[in-house]
Amino acid sequence: MFNNPILHPFIAALAIAVPISGEAAVTPEQTVALVEQTAREALLRQADASGLAEAEFEVAAVRTSRPLPACPSPVAVGVLDARQATRLRLVASCPGEGGWKYEFVVRAKITARVAVMAAEVPSGRAVEAADVALERRDISLVPDAVSDLALLEGMSARRSLRSGELLRQNMLTAQLLVKRGEAVRIVARNEQIEVSMAGEALDPGARGALIRVRNNNGNVIKARVTGAGMVEPADLPVSIQSPK
Repeated sequence: MFNNPILHPFIAALAIAVPISGEAAVTPEQTVALVEQTAREALLRQADASGLAEAEFEVAAVRTSRPLPACPSPVAVGVLDARQATRLRLVASCPGEGGWKYEFVVRAKITARVAVMAAEVPSGRAVEAADVALERRDISLVPDAVSDLALLEGMSARRSLRSGELLRQNMLTAQLLVKRGEAVRIVARNEQIEVSMAGEALDPGARGALIRVRNNNGNVIKARVTGAGMVEPADLPVSIQSPK
């Protein structure tokens, strides 16, 4: 459901056991409540991992036509499939003799404070914190909403963005810091020694990208983009002669 530079929390199935303890039998109503509680807690953990701000959830378990019996033992609930917030699959298990398993579909509505465009941003331009505002929106069907504005650093608009539009991660792309044919500085550092020389970028690249660069000796090397118009040799140590 929610994406980030490291994790996609709605892909992996979860295994959560939350028994109701006590001597009395667990009623069908208690089992349904436990299923909804388990779903809500799973969604909260995943929202926290995605950096969503002030996430809130409404969940409702959908029962099949098969009657749900009471259980004389504590009931455990596990999450089978959480790829879609609007259709989570959970299973409730009653252990012991005469035990049973019952699968539920849980439908969830998720709202959070997420980034909404507060200004028009043309394609290719950097997207900055001043260009967005945080608003509470329904993101139940939005897998990659943005709450953490730190994610905007070094990112530009993949396409033109309109004011009032909900910002999604797939609308952003790493900002090009080096353009093809552009003059660059190749800087090599080794402990306390720093040597630099001029070069020409043969490929475009965002921060951290590996590109081809022709140095002023005419040699083509692989270099890593470190900043605007700045690269470093991809394989250190590299012999770079100081320009005379």
